[in-house]
Amino acid sequence: MQTPPRARKRRNLAEELVLVLTERIRQGQLKRGDKLPTESEIMEEQGISRTVVREAISRLQAAGQVETRHGIGTFVLDTPSPSGFRIDPATIVTLREVLSVLELRISLETESAGLAAGRRSDEQLSGMREALDAIDASVAQSSDAVGADFQFHLQIAQATGNRYFTDILTHLGTRIIPRTRLNSARLAHDEQSHYLSRLSHEHEAIYEAIARQDSEGARAAMRLHLTNSRERLRRAHEEAEAQGV
Repeated sequence: MQTPPRARKRRNLAEELVLVLTERIRQGQLKRGDKLPTESEIMEEQGISRTVVREAISRLQAAGQVETRHGIGTFVLDTPSPSGFRIDPATIVTLREVLSVLELRISLETESAGLAAGRRSDEQLSGMREALDAIDASVAQSSDAVGADFQFHLQIAQATGNRYFTDILTHLGTRIIPRTRLNSARLAHDEQSHYLSRLSHEHEAIYEAIARQDSEGARAAMRLHLTNSRERLRRAHEEAEAQGV
């Protein structure tokens, strides 16, 4: 008997909650300045765990849609644009979509790195260093370091002095990091530790070029970093298609 094709994986529960809350914000059910329901209320309403709720809130924070004020609650910051053009981070689900975002990032962040090298302040450079140190600390604890990785790229965008670079990255949030959606190391047929070590070297090369204010070197290092990620995932995508996955 012929084996039926494997069903497409469903979005996980955190992604589903992101979609629910984003839609409520978009429709005006939750307006700018409104307080979100408490974790317990969301858990009861959606029938999900506290871990799922916190992951979804974290993703909304990274996308710049909400902020959490400790001891008070989580509040709506931004209403997604109702215009026909927008990128919804919650829809970056498939390997093909992740690849498409990487293509966008290559164009955007290559120039961002070049501008940052010429414009960064010592304080901004320190912020990049702190993000890299946080990545190393997370890796040492066997974490995927997604949050710190995103902060490194966001710090570079902020150092351009052009808020539009920052706005785009903030809107996309941590979903610009392929590891949020995919096991990148497994797809690249690599050990997790070796994979993350390679990423660390690529990040250091970007940082060092920005530190010495080498705009062309920073552009080249960022392009190499993102192109390497794209090529690893592109090969995995081709293998998956060849196997009919």
